[in-house]
Amino acid sequence: MARNPNPRAMFRRKRRTILAMAKGFRGRRKNCYSLAVRSVHKALQNSYRGRKLKKRSFREMWNSRIGIAVKEHGTTYSIFMRQMVLCNIAINRKMFSQLAIQEPRTFQAITELALQRSTEGLLGALKAPDRAQDLVIKALPQGPDTRYKSHHPKRKVLESYV
Repeated sequence: MARNPNPRAMFRRKRRTILAMAKGFRGRRKNCYSLAVRSVHKALQNSYRGRKLKKRSFREMWNSRIGIAVKEHGTTYSIFMRQMVLCNIAINRKMFSQLAIQEPRTFQAITELALQRSTEGLLGALKAPDRAQDLVIKALPQGPDTRYKSHHPKRKVLESYV
C-alpha cells in the first residue's frame, strides 16, 4: 500500500470540512476541532434520524386525513384501504389525502366504490356504477411516467390505465 505523500494536507482538508460543517454551532464547537468533530458527528446522526421521522410523520398525517375523509362517507379507514387493495386501485396515501382535500367528489366516488365492493363483492361494484370506475381511472395521474411498479408479490403491476 502506498504512503500518503503529504499527510498534513490531508488532515488540513479533513479539518476544513469538519469546521465548515460546524459553522453556526455555539461556543467553541464551531472553531475548536476536537469539539467540532463530536458535534458534527452527533448532528449527522440527528439529521439521519430526522429524515426517517419526517417520512413517518407525513405518513401519519396522510392516514389521519384519509381516515377523517372516509368517516364523512360512512366507512372506516381500514375497510377503505382493504377494498382499495382488493379492487387493484394503486393510489398511494399521499394521493388519497390530496384527492380528499382538493377533489372531494372524486374521493366520494372512490369511497362509494369501496363501500359497494365491501357489501356486494367486486362484480357487484363494477357492474352497478359505470361512472365510478371512470372517475377512478381519471383520478390517476396521466402522463408518460405514471407507471406504478409494485414489488409486492400478490399485487399486479399496472403498466397502463386504458
